Amino acid sequence: MLAQLPILVLFSFSILVDQSSAARPRPSILKRRNPSYAPLQPESFEELANLTNLNTILDFNDPHSALSKLLVPRPAGSKALSNLQSMVSAHFKRLNWHIEEDQFEDTTPVGARSFKNLIFTHDPSAPRRLVLAAHIDSKYFPDPPEDEFVGATDSAAPCAILMDLAEALTPWLDERRTRVEAAGGEQGAPGQGESLQIIFFDGEEAFQEWTHTDSIYGARHLVKKWLKPTSSPSPTSPKSKNTLSRISHLVLLDLLGAVYPVVRSYYPETGWFFDEFGHSEERLGVSGHLWEGVRGDYYLGAASAPVSRERSFFVSRKAFTGFSGAVEDDHLPFVQNGVPVVHLITLPFPSVWHTIGDDVTALDLPTIKAWAMIVRLTVAEYLGLDPLLPIPAPEDERARAKRAKGDL
Repeated sequence: MLAQLPILVLFSFSILVDQSSAARPRPSILKRRNPSYAPLQPESFEELANLTNLNTILDFNDPHSALSKLLVPRPAGSKALSNLQSMVSAHFKRLNWHIEEDQFEDTTPVGARSFKNLIFTHDPSAPRRLVLAAHIDSKYFPDPPEDEFVGATDSAAPCAILMDLAEALTPWLDERRTRVEAAGGEQGAPGQGESLQIIFFDGEEAFQEWTHTDSIYGARHLVKKWLKPTSSPSPTSPKSKNTLSRISHLVLLDLLGAVYPVVRSYYPETGWFFDEFGHSEERLGVSGHLWEGVRGDYYLGAASAPVSRERSFFVSRKAFTGFSGAVEDDHLPFVQNGVPVVHLITLPFPSVWHTIGDDVTALDLPTIKAWAMIVRLTVAEYLGLDPLLPIPAPEDERARAKRAKGDL
């Protein structure tokens, strides 16, 4: 991604992280920002951790794992990419998710190419979607040995993390949907107010130099498509609706999977959501569900150490100041059209970025597993998936919303 960045970054570099010091909004404030939010009960942590065997999808040493299969050259338009897209679609079909393929052709500096975005939605009837996304293509290099580039961090590992997320949370998503519908719906809808959607973008990488026309082909096409009106104005709804307006937040994963990631918040309006990923990391670490054999005070010490595999992935918004700019990526057309975004990308980029060295040797399995657990917990809480929590009756929900109005 991001060949010869035209962006970028002016920052005062600080890796000193203390996520416990980040101000966490009161639950009522989180509820107002996202009505489905519900913190996971401590008794549910063990069940969350055991929803999947993380090795099944993420262990790149196992030739049968999804991540291992993703570690091949897969530039946009290639047969290898098409085969992998079929593998990913089969994964979501088995989980009984709704599948949408956004196929199109576009002109590139190396000629016309075909592209295909993959969009998977757990409950397409829900009016709102929390979207998690990554790009599935690898960068195109015309000549050897660079044409063997596999993009392990860019973005095979993020794609595998999203596949694991779907595998893990589908039982909880299924259960919540059933319980909400049995309770008569929520948030004014007959069913769920919000569902999980996962997108695998095609054509993120530039074929030559990164420009506004040679990059993020899939994201640009999908946003243009989703901006088209899906309903006409009416007396009760004076504005036309479109698919893009159904996205509550977009969380984009990129350049993840190597040790010592450094991830920061780029958008103040989603700083609270960025903080939630940091809080998930800390709670999982303290409870012993993040790093094997590490928990409690020992974890807290390692998380704040300058050099430690267990060092926090997240730069505290309080500790880090002086940043200006953002990283160009698939989220840009979404941001430009008003979608709130959290961009989970390490900066500085991995040292192997856009080199033949971004292969299996660049990956660290414990770090990838930690990312999978952090994303799993944060999404489960965002969507209120804890099976131990009751689903509020519609009348209770309305009363709670009225009470929360004055709680700022």
